[in-house]
Amino acid sequence: MAGSDRYAFEQVDICDRAEVERVFREHQPDAVMHLAAESHVDRSIVGPAEFIQTNIVGTYTLLEVARAYWNGLDAERRDAFRFHHISTDEVYGDLEGPEGLFTEETSYAPSSPYSASKASSDHLVRAWQRTYGLPTLITNCSNNYGPYHFPEKLIPLMILNALESKALPVYGKGEQIRDWLYVEDHARALYKVVTEGEVGETYNIGGHNEKQNIEVVNTICALLDELAPSQHSPYANLITYVADRPGHDVRYAIDADKIERELGWRPEETFESGIRKTVQTTTPSSALLSTGFTVPDSLAIR
Repeated sequence: MAGSDRYAFEQVDICDRAEVERVFREHQPDAVMHLAAESHVDRSIVGPAEFIQTNIVGTYTLLEVARAYWNGLDAERRDAFRFHHISTDEVYGDLEGPEGLFTEETSYAPSSPYSASKASSDHLVRAWQRTYGLPTLITNCSNNYGPYHFPEKLIPLMILNALESKALPVYGKGEQIRDWLYVEDHARALYKVVTEGEVGETYNIGGHNEKQNIEVVNTICALLDELAPSQHSPYANLITYVADRPGHDVRYAIDADKIERELGWRPEETFESGIRKTVQTTTPSSALLSTGFTVPDSLAIR
């Protein structure tokens, strides 16, 4: 991909309007997929300002640049242009009881500065579609995971801490439930939406994999016991329970029926297959010789 003449990389702050305008001017996009966001709940609690700036002001800036660019296109390209905003299920708050699911009609009830900032950005996108006619789409996804995940998130943090014989901190009793979506399944869904989705619509994307946090951590420990045994095995001995964070949502679960019914997307990975791929990618190569897995030159987590 990096060697292709169809690929270019620009490192630009989405709040920097002049630079974003330059990128649009130079690359003349047919579609924008807006994934840029501050996304870690814990950091939003400690320092919310950065989340307000990137997720709200940055989205506003990108919308305005996209709108000006779109207005300048010829009729054929205007009709084909799409602005796809990628959001989160956390905008819905949490679910009461074990049965309910978030649908595209679920009312917003964000619990953290992070989710409030993402809810705000969703509202901006809908307003720019309604007021200015900008051809937008929104997707709200469940928790992503996969190889090379940034290590502040639960799954990569647990893997890396275990491999370094560090404590595995679990909030409360680890009973919070999340719906886990493998990153490649999410990427396929996003492409479906931006190429086939109906303008002005929202699509929920879920993995159909509800797990308690403690289940996830125990699964990781069991896989590491198999793939990278050490004197600290079983790795589950490293689990420690810490005070719960403020406003911690209890359960998220996505109803992904709409995207399956209208666009034909379903996740291909089970949690069991996806988490194995994730752990294998983050495990020392000496433990993987019998698996046939190709270890990248760098195991740095992104």
